[in-house]
Amino acid sequence: MRKWLIRIALALFVLAAAAFLYFRTPDTDPVAMRAKYGGAPSQFVDLGGGLTVHLRDSGPRTAPVVMLIHGSNASLHTWEPWAARLGRKYRIVRFDLPGHGLTGPSPSHQYGAAAFADVVERVRAKLGIETMVLAGNSMGGGVAWHYAMMHPKRLRGLILVDASGQPDPGTRQPPLAFRVARTPVIRDFAAMITPRALIAQSLPDAYYDRRLATDAAIDQYWELLRYPGNRAATLERFATPPDYATDAKLARLTTPTLILWGADDRLIPASSAKWLHDRIPGSQLIVYPKTGHVPMEERADQSAADVYRFIETKALARTG
Repeated sequence: MRKWLIRIALALFVLAAAAFLYFRTPDTDPVAMRAKYGGAPSQFVDLGGGLTVHLRDSGPRTAPVVMLIHGSNASLHTWEPWAARLGRKYRIVRFDLPGHGLTGPSPSHQYGAAAFADVVERVRAKLGIETMVLAGNSMGGGVAWHYAMMHPKRLRGLILVDASGQPDPGTRQPPLAFRVARTPVIRDFAAMITPRALIAQSLPDAYYDRRLATDAAIDQYWELLRYPGNRAATLERFATPPDYATDAKLARLTTPTLILWGADDRLIPASSAKWLHDRIPGSQLIVYPKTGHVPMEERADQSAADVYRFIETKALARTG
């Protein structure tokens, strides 16, 4: 009887191993990914401490600087619509945060908003930028308002696009990825098994018009998520306790602030826009109808025009 139990256990182990090997999705090849997603005007900037970021710095060198911070599991590519529309007037700087895109994981394994804000400051200092307008989408919006608290003298304007921050924005339960990241053993498998279907199922939720989640966009998210080290970094980030906004924190913001939001955001509801607007002194709020989580992609012309107006009338008009 014991021999049969051993044989059954071995058979189950072999089946489990075979299933794992079948479903396992390997990392992408970094050389191929850099060739595909890191062409001109991309550059790879050494910030010291073992961290090199994938960055694009375009537009007139002497123009006012607009730095753009992407959201969770996104990359600098999400800002291409704004870069194309605003890049003739401003110097546009965007980069992949640690654990994202072609930057790869953080050597320090720090993935909280304050740590990301420190990376923003290191990029600013490395590029020799004195002052700038800082914009962030989703998680990047949370990074942006953290930076505004930490380095207010470096900012002429702050733009929050469907930004994270509200402690309880009204979502029914944490996303599946967050629950997986906090579950031992399961998260280890999640770092090695990432089917394309997972991205194909989730990415359309970022848009009001789900057709904007094209095959090319799905491939980009899937391939960059599997850039070496990014999946493990993502799970570390999801397991990091959030640093939510509070009335006291937001009341400290002195930078002119524009809040842009999609009325039909499925990820962070538009009620969060009003919550932030009510707590950030002097902020301006614009909500776009029939728009999801990434207005800079879905309402590129209108949102870029609103950003231009804000920069010219509020940010650049600021003195002191």
